[in-house]
Amino acid sequence: MIEGIILKGIGGFYYVDTAEGLIECKARGRFRKTVGKPIVGDRVTLEIQPEDGTGYLQTIAPRRNSLIRPAVANLDLVVAVASAAPPVTDPFLIDKVTAIAVHKNMDALVVINKTDVNPGDELYETYRKSGIEVLRVSAHTGEGIDALRERIRGRVSAFAGNSGVGKSSVLNRLDSSFGAEVGAISDKIGRGKHTTRHVELHPIEGGGYIADTPGFSSFETEQMDLVLAEDLQYAFPEFEPYIGQCKFTGCAHVKEKGCAVLAAVENGEIAKTRHESYVKLYESVKDLKEWELTKGGTR
Repeated sequence: MIEGIILKGIGGFYYVDTAEGLIECKARGRFRKTVGKPIVGDRVTLEIQPEDGTGYLQTIAPRRNSLIRPAVANLDLVVAVASAAPPVTDPFLIDKVTAIAVHKNMDALVVINKTDVNPGDELYETYRKSGIEVLRVSAHTGEGIDALRERIRGRVSAFAGNSGVGKSSVLNRLDSSFGAEVGAISDKIGRGKHTTRHVELHPIEGGGYIADTPGFSSFETEQMDLVLAEDLQYAFPEFEPYIGQCKFTGCAHVKEKGCAVLAAVENGEIAKTRHESYVKLYESVKDLKEWELTKGGTR
């Protein structure tokens, strides 16, 4: 019995990174009934078949966290790549991604790219004050790349970024073999045989993995996991000192009189763009019921 992490699952086959190398595995029918459906990022044990070197999944370790869309487990870090240089990133897109990460007990990191063109001072200050870690980098000059590389070392990270922000350039700066590694793994597990894009993990230099998550990567966040309205306030770390300080219990922090969060926004202690994102998210989920969170997927 050996241990590993699922890098990709497609057509009933799972490709597991182990100390023995990349192993193609299957999950027997009774496994899926008793243990559950495996997803990318799952830590598993498997039994290798001596006749052909393939394997059968035996166990799945308890997940620390998971997303339904994209279906991935055990993420350590979600990196939202943004830019103050054209095309400028809408802060709402960053805030939705970071809110989901915080809610799921994943670390969130905002990376401002293209600082050689625009240092993104306003974006930087917004997230510095928010309690969410923020780094400035330039994929063009290499500024800040070493700090980012250290941040993802040994961890499972997912990167998101709107088109044109330079996410791919940042990834190639982080790991010079990243593009080649992606191609090599894709060839081995036969991506070319399938037209649908699936989530997969790519090993990186120095240890760790980066998740290639179609949709999530391009900020198509309407398909991502949602947060119940009553939990949303906790997904904005800078709200924490003011929760429970409002005049009325059950305050939604939207437009209520005596709201401590609104007072903090007026006083400049919470960035207006962050609160605007909160309100937009709140309005979109205020009528959401808990059962709807798992609609269309399994946890």
